[in-house]
Amino acid sequence: MSERIDRAASFGQNLYVDTRGAAGEPVPFTEAVINGLAVGGGLYVPQELPSLTVDEIARLAELPYAERAATIYRAFNIDLPDEVIDGLMGRAYGDNFDDAAICPITSLDDDTHILELWHGPTSAFKDMALQCLPQFFSASASALREAGALDHEFLILVATSGDTGKAALEGFKDADGVRIGVLFPDGGVSDIQRKQMVTTTGDNVRVWAVRGNFDDCQTGVKRIFSDEAFAEQLLAEDAIALSSANSINWGRLLPQVVYYISSYAELVAAGKVAAGAEIDVCVPTGNFGNILAAWYAKQIGVPIDMLFCASNDNRVLTDFINTGTYDISDRAFILTSSPSMDILVSSNLERQLFELTGRDPEAIRQWMADLSEKRCFRVDPATFARVRENFSADSVDNATCLATIKAVLDEYDYLIDPHTAVAFAAAQNLRGENPVLIASTAHWAKFGDNVYRALHGMEPGEALPADVAALTGCELNRLIAEETGKDDIPAGLANLDGMEVRFTDVIDGNVGAIESAAQAFLRR
Repeated sequence: MSERIDRAASFGQNLYVDTRGAAGEPVPFTEAVINGLAVGGGLYVPQELPSLTVDEIARLAELPYAERAATIYRAFNIDLPDEVIDGLMGRAYGDNFDDAAICPITSLDDDTHILELWHGPTSAFKDMALQCLPQFFSASASALREAGALDHEFLILVATSGDTGKAALEGFKDADGVRIGVLFPDGGVSDIQRKQMVTTTGDNVRVWAVRGNFDDCQTGVKRIFSDEAFAEQLLAEDAIALSSANSINWGRLLPQVVYYISSYAELVAAGKVAAGAEIDVCVPTGNFGNILAAWYAKQIGVPIDMLFCASNDNRVLTDFINTGTYDISDRAFILTSSPSMDILVSSNLERQLFELTGRDPEAIRQWMADLSEKRCFRVDPATFARVRENFSADSVDNATCLATIKAVLDEYDYLIDPHTAVAFAAAQNLRGENPVLIASTAHWAKFGDNVYRALHGMEPGEALPADVAALTGCELNRLIAEETGKDDIPAGLANLDGMEVRFTDVIDGNVGAIESAAQAFLRR
């Protein structure tokens, strides 16, 4: 451990602590990325955050996106050489994205700006992090091997509500020294999302559908990470250690911080916002990582006023932000038109509360224990006051989500997916005088069935007409494109029908079933 800390010190001494204070000594960035989850179940956060002036942020607009990202990583003093960071970012953000801007901004009017985070290979915002994380994971593993601190390979286990899985598979496929297994809720993702995952190529990948919902997948994976006996068995028998590509990994969160800093620079450069003027940011929120990244960007120096947390019918975060109580003890899990947000246990809220308590691990341990045992916790008044200083929240029901898709197309000739629609509707309800940056998290063609319902005035969940229901997801998207003139369907979505389905297993969501499936994958 001390050797790794000494190595980190030579690069600037920014180490990482865990939210529950159970992992012992702080670790460098490379080890935080490799570990994913800290010992004891906590999440890593940097000991120190960089501080950027508005002028420094605005000047980022002069650089290509990959160089902006490298600049911000260097500001975090991660323990990799500058030239390595530059090279990794060049590979992460290049022609694998279909727009040279990587995440362009479309302004619907003077005060409403859409941050398009879906121009990567899987057409979802998760690409912004998961084209980057695998690059840094591999580099971190190499650095640790060179330091004599690593002599094994890795199994990445990922729970997904739809988009993370394919993005992680695409980022890690065929990576040396890594195998990746993804779990998604059976029947809980769109046809396009399912096909994206089960047709993934690569010799080191595996996909399982899980009986249950996303929380079952996520809870199962987190419990496996806490199963010390299983970890010891994998290491002893297979020379494999577990790690994660979910947003519990700091290596997933930091690339998201980058795009909020970059976006402010873009708005200033385009004359949409005066340098130093405040904006609000609205994020469709499930696991809380994307909106937390905006909060970190604010701490670093981006003039963000309020963060708008947009929920769907699974409004646990909206209720928490409005009351200070996080309660899922008697809350039904609702399948909605925005399935990637169908989450009740928002893992990254733990990081946010750690920061808002002034980094009090004892409070975090107690609240997380209460959530596990009682399915409920309540924060203290001082922490709740800080939540309210930073966040406003609203929930958007299924009918409003679909109506918003149609309204935005009619008014702006701009077609959005259901998750972006949730954020757009919430932003309209919560906004004040500031311009609003809305995070658009997926291309509309990932959710063609609900986009079709929206455009045809159908009720949420209403059966599609028989001739439409008979279409594949790809065929339905082509129909929508013909009806709207929006023929910008990415090739990765348009060609899925011709891809071979490689994975059909359906397993239970308990720890034993997942561990057995993982071992069978490793020992095939």
